Amino acid sequence: MTRMGLRSALAICAALTMGSALIPSVAQAAPTLAQIQSQVRQLEEDATEAAEGAQAAKVQLATLNKTLNGIKQEAAAQGVTVAALKKSLGTIAIEQYKAGGLSQGLELLFSANPELYLSSAGSLESITRAKSTQLRKFEAAQQRLKATSLTVNDKLALVQAAQKKFAQQSAQAKSKLAAAEKILAKLKKADRARLAALKAAEEDADQAASKAYASSAGAISGRAGLAIKYALKQIGDRYVFGAAGTVTWDCSGLTMRAYQAAGVSLPHSSRAQARYGRSVSYKSAKPGDLLFYGRPISHVGIYLGGGKMVHAPRSGSRVKVVSNAATALGRKPLVAVRRF
Repeated sequence: MTRMGLRSALAICAALTMGSALIPSVAQAAPTLAQIQSQVRQLEEDATEAAEGAQAAKVQLATLNKTLNGIKQEAAAQGVTVAALKKSLGTIAIEQYKAGGLSQGLELLFSANPELYLSSAGSLESITRAKSTQLRKFEAAQQRLKATSLTVNDKLALVQAAQKKFAQQSAQAKSKLAAAEKILAKLKKADRARLAALKAAEEDADQAASKAYASSAGAISGRAGLAIKYALKQIGDRYVFGAAGTVTWDCSGLTMRAYQAAGVSLPHSSRAQARYGRSVSYKSAKPGDLLFYGRPISHVGIYLGGGKMVHAPRSGSRVKVVSNAATALGRKPLVAVRRF
């Protein structure tokens, strides 16, 4: 090859190299609409899981507040008892003074350290046996009040922790939905419309199948039948965080109201509901049993038999009947079945 030909070949190679650098790689290609739809759905499911975590914290908070209020009332009653006993002991001191002055023990009672007096009350010779009994009652009442006050502080700390967790889980749910909306906002208007149409078509197909099942479902007796009948009436209603009817629902709100219609009281939390009823295996599940999903538990639905379940799935979806209940939630496993 001549020197001129060699230079030309090198120039062509350099041009090809530079050109190839300008071609986008496969890894850098824009995500397809199907991939974006999958991302949005995952964020909606994550938001739903966080929202159920918030519901669990909310139920725990209500329980703790109820306990705390009860303990506070107990402490108040004990405080009244202590004050009455102390007043009685003051009367004893006055009587003793009139009879011959305050003894060393009674001086200690009104000193800066009355506990020292209480510890020696049993050995004071200047007080009668009846008065010693009164002193022991006072000491016991003070000890109970102190113990109750410590319990109040402990429960208050738990309440504050539950409040913090509720706020965190609620914020996380909103954050996940905001992330989904941000992804959609970056799409072209036509692509957003296509995704919305795809989602609507999928939901409409699910609703048609769900209503067809509901209209042909056989009657089931007892509490299970009443709960199922109530839940099937809600097919097509939208999922909303923290909702418990009558036109919007979250998963545990739906199961709570369904079983309330059957005379069973359940809390508004899938995690809390999993502690009620009797545990059974999925193989022996019967219509009306509640199915729980996730670790920690973050979803619940009502088993219909034949592998089907009615539930309020997630944000962006509606109450529906699904098949293959054991695997209906994908990566979120079925972890418990409870019967009522």
